[in-house]
Amino acid sequence: QVQLVESGGGLVQPGGSLRLSCAASGSVFSINRMGWYRQSPGKEREFVAHLGWSGGTIALSDSVKGRFTISRDNAKATVYLQMNSLKPEDSAVYYCNAKLRLPSGPLNDYWGQGTQVTVSS
Repeated sequence: QVQLVESGGGLVQPGGSLRLSCAASGSVFSINRMGWYRQSPGKEREFVAHLGWSGGTIALSDSVKGRFTISRDNAKATVYLQMNSLKPEDSAVYYCNAKLRLPSGPLNDYWGQGTQVTVSS
């Protein structure tokens, strides 16, 4: 059993900042990659950022490059999304995603419950 617990969402004014956190816990054997997706009402879930756990390879969507950064704390199995210069179009439910392996298991995708980010004046 694996849990991804997200925190850090909320309401912020345009131009403001928020930091999201996602901690993986449970029977995690190894983490391949962790990252973030988001979904706005009426839209499909879209990729935001991910970070390779061993090599640290980072990928960011074009819409957030230069504004968002992703980082990790290996010891805490936690990934962070620092969001700066937020825009109203960044408003969405943000979902943590982890590609990881349980003991003696295959590599699988896991999702957090989602955290709401609202950018509005």
